[in-house]
Amino acid sequence: MAVSKFYSITELTREFDISTRTLRFYEDEGLIHPERRGRTRLYRQADRHLIAQILRGRRIGFTIAEIREIIQVYKEPPGEVGQLKLLMHKVDEKRDDLRQKRRDIDETISELDSIEESCLNRLAEIGVST
Repeated sequence: MAVSKFYSITELTREFDISTRTLRFYEDEGLIHPERRGRTRLYRQADRHLIAQILRGRRIGFTIAEIREIIQVYKEPPGEVGQLKLLMHKVDEKRDDLRQKRRDIDETISELDSIEESCLNRLAEIGVST
């Protein structure tokens, strides 16, 4: 018979370099469901896996609501296939958003360069060296 491995809140906060508050937040949001024994939370391997996926989603810019949606799709029909299709759609959206932000940043940098050049030209016209 296999022994079920549980992780303490301390083990997971150290492993993932996150605070206990973060884990409690994910629990409050319904993303993870640790077992409780008195005041002690015991996390299963599935919770550990979800925490890793949640943190990955946060790193790439997904909101908690988007992460919850992706997790929920996995739990209900069409299951993993639906989750993967939803995830691919979310990745496309995020990629498009980041590309637009990159274009916006490039445009802003170009505008700043133009302003700086105008300032330097005007300073030169009035005889001020830089």
